Amino acid sequence: QVQLVESGGGLVQPGDSLRLSCVASGRTFNWYAMGWFRQAPGKEREFVAAISVSGARTHYADSVKGRFTISRDNAKNTGYLQMNSLSPEDTAVYYCAAVYSINRGFSAVRSGEYDYWGQGTQVTVSS
Repeated sequence: QVQLVESGGGLVQPGDSLRLSCVASGRTFNWYAMGWFRQAPGKEREFVAAISVSGARTHYADSVKGRFTISRDNAKNTGYLQMNSLSPEDTAVYYCAAVYSINRGFSAVRSGEYDYWGQGTQVTVSS
């Protein structure tokens, strides 16, 4: 199986930026679509962003569109989530996820479509 490890979370002030990383190990990352989800206290896990196997297609939740950018570097087996203009509403544990596909255009926005998950990284936005 593929193992995913997130990093880059922390405590920031409103308006600040963070860049989360998701490093995949165990097998090549080239044939996996990936996504980011988050879960705030008392809330259900929600979709944040997704990127296709090829990296050509991206999808964002309305709440983060225009502020967050998902990207990937398959040569480094790493996915990223650049988060700008953070607000307290973004406070949550952020999880990266991956699912294998031979379709280079495949992407997924439902948590049930993903087979592999990272351990999560805490992002706290507070003044």
